[in-house]
Amino acid sequence: MPENSEYTPELLTKYKDEVRNKLQDKFDYDNLMEIPELIKITLSMGIGDANENPENLQKALEEMKQISGQKPVVTNAKQDISDFNIRKGDPVGCYVTLRENRMWEYLQRLIKIALPRVKDFSGLSDTSFDGAGNYSFGLDEQIVFPEIDYEEVEKIRGFNTTITTTANTDEETYEMLSLLGFPFKEN
Repeated sequence: MPENSEYTPELLTKYKDEVRNKLQDKFDYDNLMEIPELIKITLSMGIGDANENPENLQKALEEMKQISGQKPVVTNAKQDISDFNIRKGDPVGCYVTLRENRMWEYLQRLIKIALPRVKDFSGLSDTSFDGAGNYSFGLDEQIVFPEIDYEEVEKIRGFNTTITTTANTDEETYEMLSLLGFPFKEN
């Protein structure tokens, strides 16, 4: 992604030029500050065997970095889980939080490149909203992103994406994401 301060992602331009106006018309906001916006996107990946095989953790961190464009943070277990041989403090996954231009670039690559590459993709669920205007979904394979070289992948890993917005309702978030081009399932 270009680091030029004058650079504006295509999807951000679409949001500013089209989506905000359509949201204003549909929900009849009194104030422009009421129009929902994207705040951040969080990507998280669990790595169940990170403690037994540190190479898997490093590989997952590298893949998450390639997908997101920034360095991920390792998450550690908060408590012992004897069934999985996990002790408090053991690495169990990683996450990265995207904001501003990186967030918009990731969203564009997700919508236009990655989701169409998902095998038997029929659309994202329209029931994965949290009631507070945020949306989460999971992808089963990291290889749908072109940044990941399939030949170098040792293990297929899924990860979760959470989109945090300023919307007050799920309906507002659904409408905003639909206008941005999110491929929701047809009911």
